[in-house]
Amino acid sequence: MSFNSILFEKKGNTATITLNRPDVFNAFNDEQSFELQDALKEAKRDNEIRVLILTGAGKAFCSGQDLKAIAASKNRSLSDSLYKRYNPIIKSMREMPKPIICRLNGVAAGAGASLALACDFIIAADNASLIEVFINVGLVPDSGSSYFLPRSVSPAKAFELATMASKVTATQALEWGMINRVVSPEALDSEVNTVAEYYANAPTLAIGMIKKMLNKATYSDLDTMLQYEAYCQEIAGRSGDYKEGVSAFNEKRKPEFKGN
Repeated sequence: MSFNSILFEKKGNTATITLNRPDVFNAFNDEQSFELQDALKEAKRDNEIRVLILTGAGKAFCSGQDLKAIAASKNRSLSDSLYKRYNPIIKSMREMPKPIICRLNGVAAGAGASLALACDFIIAADNASLIEVFINVGLVPDSGSSYFLPRSVSPAKAFELATMASKVTATQALEWGMINRVVSPEALDSEVNTVAEYYANAPTLAIGMIKKMLNKATYSDLDTMLQYEAYCQEIAGRSGDYKEGVSAFNEKRKPEFKGN
């Protein structure tokens, strides 16, 4: 696929989407948001892709909405922008039946922070940061931040971050459980590749269902989840990966999962 504002690279079972507007710290304009939607659809559609990496070009991950790009717009509907541009991105990420790794190479601000938190596994450079900047222009969190933030930290801390636009360093984010790993900028690619390689060779069908289960658990009771676990386990138990896993265990060898 050919894009102007993002890069889409496929290597083996791994696809990498790079937000590519480094001159504005990968801030979103209309084109970039729609291209990201298309890239996510392609990553879901391509059965060879078993893990997705999301990152930003240059020094930043994503600085949110490009305010200069909409400065000339009069009476622009922000809700329409969310319905058409941002919400489809976040929903596509959470419904993606494959793991998404965030390569957090720099600041993730506003919708950029939402984008990072919507990923399944976040690996950050130690100079990266997250910040909910909506309040600085009199707006409320969007693109899923009101959902992800209180689930990543305590409700009290979420309120503070959302209402005071407090910057969260990578180290703080790790301590608070917002992200998975922090490494030096020089080691970022190596760490991301190591995790991506693991997921590229893991039982993808089971991982996709685990993702759905954890999403569902955020608004379900125990009885609902016990039933859903049984439903998913029946599907997993009929998969080729399950058969391979059992065979490998009995034969005392490393399993070779195919993702189905």
